[in-house]
Amino acid sequence: MDYVYKAKLEPDPDDGFLVTFPDVPEAITHGKDRKEALASAAEALGLALRGYLADGLPLPVAKAEGLDDVAVHADDAMKLALIEAFNVSGLSKSELARRLGKNETEARRLLDPDHPSKFAIMQAALAELGKTIVVSVRDAA
Repeated sequence: MDYVYKAKLEPDPDDGFLVTFPDVPEAITHGKDRKEALASAAEALGLALRGYLADGLPLPVAKAEGLDDVAVHADDAMKLALIEAFNVSGLSKSELARRLGKNETEARRLLDPDHPSKFAIMQAALAELGKTIVVSVRDAA
């Protein structure tokens, strides 16, 4: 699961740059310069993708080409991966909680796209769902 989408940067009529995503039209942001615009884009993209999952919708497929790559922040990527893996697992929240040695309330929070979760518990939950985390580092735009 790779949470990288193509962003279109255009001069903003009000100054700076406007950023949109052809594959995620809900993600729109801006910045005073290219660097700030791309930093804002990662946050806007994560927020929009979490919104898809909160609404019970599948994440859009990244199809656009020839534009700037924008990856969601690492914590968003883990949360998105966790929820996607859970949704296809067939497990109940109570079963996931049992496997993690937690109560169901904690499992619900873990699967809430807008609830901040700690790395260790997300990693453990992903492992229970048959997933492993691989970190990739790229040059900043």
